Amino acid sequence: MSERAAVQKPPHVAVLRTPLGRARGLGSAKTGSKIWWAERVTSVALVPLTLWFVWHVIALAGLPHAAVVDWMQYPINTVLMLCLVLTTFHHMHLGLQVVIEDYIHTEAVRIASLLAMRGATALLALASVVSILKLGLAAGHI
Repeated sequence: MSERAAVQKPPHVAVLRTPLGRARGLGSAKTGSKIWWAERVTSVALVPLTLWFVWHVIALAGLPHAAVVDWMQYPINTVLMLCLVLTTFHHMHLGLQVVIEDYIHTEAVRIASLLAMRGATALLALASVVSILKLGLAAGHI
């Protein structure tokens, strides 16, 4: 047996990268787990808030507008409604961002879609917050 044959090569270790990742040398963007956790936290927060909201919508069904405004003026109801709306819009933003990033492959279209989605989400959230505050701080019902 020759000396060369006595020296063994180490076993081949496969690297867990996609062919595109090896070609570019980039690997992961390292933001997926942050968004994944944020989606889970917002979804867990939405469970009790949604149950609270549905419970009160059923209780307020059929009552006049003034009764709903009176209910909304309790600070706890205003705060919980704001929490529900803001958490819902944040959760929606995270989900839509993932969908856009995963399924739109053209860079310019993806960036335009993300900007449009963020703008629309922010405007809808702001309109909701203003509406809640307008009801919660309505003059004459305090």
